[in-house]
Amino acid sequence: MLQPDRIQDYLRRLTPLARGDLLTELERLEVCGGEMPGSAEMLARLREEFRKGGSALDRGDNPARYFFAPLEPLLVDGAPEHAHSGQILRGSLPPIWSWISRDLLPTMARDYVRGIDELIAADDLHKARQVAAVFQTKIVKSLEGTLSSSDGADQARTKLATYTASRAAYGDLIKVLCVLRAHDALAKFNDALPASIEKFDDARVVQVTALLDALGKDHADIVPFALALVARRLRIPWELIRLATNAAPSKNAADIAATPYAIAVSMVLDRLDDRRSPLRAALRNNQVPVARDILIDLYNTEHALRLRIDPLDNSGWGERLDHLMSAITALVEAEMSRFPDNIGHVLRSRSLRRRQFLTRRLTHLACKGRDATRNGAAYCRKLFSQPEISRA
Repeated sequence: MLQPDRIQDYLRRLTPLARGDLLTELERLEVCGGEMPGSAEMLARLREEFRKGGSALDRGDNPARYFFAPLEPLLVDGAPEHAHSGQILRGSLPPIWSWISRDLLPTMARDYVRGIDELIAADDLHKARQVAAVFQTKIVKSLEGTLSSSDGADQARTKLATYTASRAAYGDLIKVLCVLRAHDALAKFNDALPASIEKFDDARVVQVTALLDALGKDHADIVPFALALVARRLRIPWELIRLATNAAPSKNAADIAATPYAIAVSMVLDRLDDRRSPLRAALRNNQVPVARDILIDLYNTEHALRLRIDPLDNSGWGERLDHLMSAITALVEAEMSRFPDNIGHVLRSRSLRRRQFLTRRLTHLACKGRDATRNGAAYCRKLFSQPEISRA
């Protein structure tokens, strides 16, 4: 295994662009279940640089951070291969900023950076935000002109590819344009939402639906982003589907798919997809309580989808759900297979043996719980004697 100092030396030799691409590829490998020596240490260091304050986009005094500030509630850390309806990958912002400042409007970008740096140095943050808003307007107009033609779109896609290996960057560029163009309307919608939604009951669904209807009249393209803002408020994430199921005349999948907010179902499935990575990390680190909580959440979500959409199995949503849950089952089986009964004296302590027993029960949960009851949440509740889990 590579030593930390050798990893640090290796990363130091790479350009920032190459380190960003390496982070993308390592996260892709992690999602696919692959491993390589030293990858965990490299991931930790790269995420520290690009996700936790070392990135040019995360430092509080950086012009790029001011430019992308309206996107903050919609940013998500995830794999480029996953669907992220209504959300933008945080990892896409560095290459997009590089393309904007070097290729799209380099002269204006230099003027913006110079001006906002002076304002930040003078601690005039209010004026800095105003300057950023003016630059956002210029970028929106330029993007609209550039991306309106197939040649312009192809050139943008090609240029972005020189800054990142992620295939999600161009799609996220389109999302950036969409959000910046309707930023004021989206901010107004966001301010009208409750600070938190403990229970998404019928009355609250009606209230939020009215807000969505009003927004969608003039800005239909930003509805997925509005739904993502609603999802951030929910204590129980799967309840986002109520915006679609409550609007349908029946539980039939076709009726629900015909509602204005049917994409909420896909967004809940997106979240299921993204939960696989932390589940794998918890299992690999033998964090049984964390893995248990993630599994409870996953099976609660599955149960809610199957209960509220019928017939789910014959729909595209059902096919995707089956694929995701099979992948989760396979993930748990594969990770638990790394813990044989006799794995050496170092792991024979009473506490670790107790953890091994719990991990075998987790495997049994993933393999048998859904098929036996079609209600993973209830199975989890019985297995772990947890407090009552929210019912669908």
